[in-house]
Amino acid sequence: MRRPRPPSPAAGGAAAADDLALFRAAVADAVPLASDRVHHEPPKAAPIPRQRQRDEAAALAETLDAAPLEVLLEGGDELAYLRSGLPRTLLRDLRRGRWVCEDQLDLHGLNRHAARAALAEFVAASKQRGLRCLRVIHGKGRGSPGREPVLKELVRRWLAGRDEVLAYCQTLAADGGSGAVAVLLRAKR
Repeated sequence: MRRPRPPSPAAGGAAAADDLALFRAAVADAVPLASDRVHHEPPKAAPIPRQRQRDEAAALAETLDAAPLEVLLEGGDELAYLRSGLPRTLLRDLRRGRWVCEDQLDLHGLNRHAARAALAEFVAASKQRGLRCLRVIHGKGRGSPGREPVLKELVRRWLAGRDEVLAYCQTLAADGGSGAVAVLLRAKR
């Protein structure tokens, strides 16, 4: 079988048009085959809720920073903390107001992030100044959604996680009651 020769450059476009006409005549009675191919596009990936993941990670970190086992539930919902190895009389004296609060921090109006930073700075500065007894006012939650004290539990967890805090308890009613805690710090060495 002989192969057809390619058209000479002199013939140019006339030969190409003839070849195209011959091809169309040759396949004029051809019928396309039925195809069973299906084009599958992969499903679109679900959006990744990055902010929600960050929020959940932060919430998890806060719960993992929760108060140690030395946090004691005594009488109703009054939460008190005494570092292990210290005499219980220390907590009793703090609860009865026998320690004089030398400085206080009011967290009203702060969100959780600002409150945590303010509390950390306040405790560090107080320890540096040689103060032993502090009052931290976290509020009773009357202005919070659901009238639940948001900062109350967070403050207690944050305090229990700090090495310089020996004990804390709810203050006397005259000093804020369930809206504040009295904090006893380790003595400055």
